[in-house]
Amino acid sequence: MSLDTGDQAPDFDLPGAGGGAVRLADLMGRKTVLYFYPKDDTSGCTLEAQGFNALGAAFAAADTIVIGISPDSVRSHDKFRAKYELSFPLASDETKAMLEAYGVWVEKSMYGRKYMGVERTTMLLDRTGRIVRIWPKVKVLGHAEEVLAAAQAQA
Repeated sequence: MSLDTGDQAPDFDLPGAGGGAVRLADLMGRKTVLYFYPKDDTSGCTLEAQGFNALGAAFAAADTIVIGISPDSVRSHDKFRAKYELSFPLASDETKAMLEAYGVWVEKSMYGRKYMGVERTTMLLDRTGRIVRIWPKVKVLGHAEEVLAAAQAQA
């Protein structure tokens, strides 16, 4: 499934780090950043998480919640959050159903070997759950700042 700006974000209900749940329905009324990343505690994913974490107060001031989503387990997310003192929720999609619904579970290739994995992607949702911006194939450096600027520009 391929999503585009203006589309309603597909519903989801995922287990979250710390034992809670992360549901689209619970996010209504606030702007939401969904950032999809491949794997906890890898260099690029750690830098991306730290970038969003460092801007946590600015995202809060823009009435925007940040949620990281990967196929890692809740246990892995708990360790990752604790190690880097992340203040935002991480959701686990071990079944990959949500990752597929959002079009970020894709065939990748490294050194000629094809495999399935998460394409680093970020989506900004408005207060009604509509997608207002998509960043495909994210480059980590400066990305959190770019997403914050877009969130601040949204009513």
